[in-house]
Amino acid sequence: MASEPTSNPPQSPPMKAVIVPVTPLQQNCTLIWCTQTMRGAFTDPGGDLDHLLKVAEEQGVTIEKLLITHGHIDHCGLSGVLAERLGVPIEGPHPDDKFWIDMNPTVGAQYGVVGATAFTPDRWLYDGDQVTVGNLTLDVYHCPGHTPGHVIFHHPASNLAIVGDVLFQGSVGRTDFPQGDFQQLVNSITGRLWPLGNQTAFVPGHGPVSTFGRERQTNPFVGDAVL
Repeated sequence: MASEPTSNPPQSPPMKAVIVPVTPLQQNCTLIWCTQTMRGAFTDPGGDLDHLLKVAEEQGVTIEKLLITHGHIDHCGLSGVLAERLGVPIEGPHPDDKFWIDMNPTVGAQYGVVGATAFTPDRWLYDGDQVTVGNLTLDVYHCPGHTPGHVIFHHPASNLAIVGDVLFQGSVGRTDFPQGDFQQLVNSITGRLWPLGNQTAFVPGHGPVSTFGRERQTNPFVGDAVL
């Protein structure tokens, strides 16, 4: 008698992610991890550290590093504290955002991010760099405009990018902060993000996830019809 055909169980995707809004500004900290090793990273852990650590524990993830897109308080205010607490390195942003990180204590008091500290990343990031999380490799793109040292992280195999405050669903990052530049921001979006493909989903620094294709069709600031 012929044996029953066997079916292979579905494999887990190489990367998983959970978005955790933090700080009074409801900034999207993203926990990403390698499903093979269960080792992960927080991207932009600006605050609410106990909550973040609880989420990592619930997912069974061991944090091995922190990844920072840019130096604004809601994205990195308590990153130095968390790195010291966990004994892990900080990677990013680009060194042009050092002046923002140095202002963390002052800006934190203004925006209600209690205990914010300045820090020096273990590794500054530049356009074309790569970062690893477990067995994952993410590409780094320097995308100035919102801040001069803003970077984004892209995992090609997952069609996922973490873009901080460069781009949002239906909007773009503010450029009225020190060293912000609207045309530079537009150039970053069209020259660095759009080539990653319409199918690429992205996690913005605030608000819901979208795709580059959707924003090219509908975004009132950088959509194809506008530009």
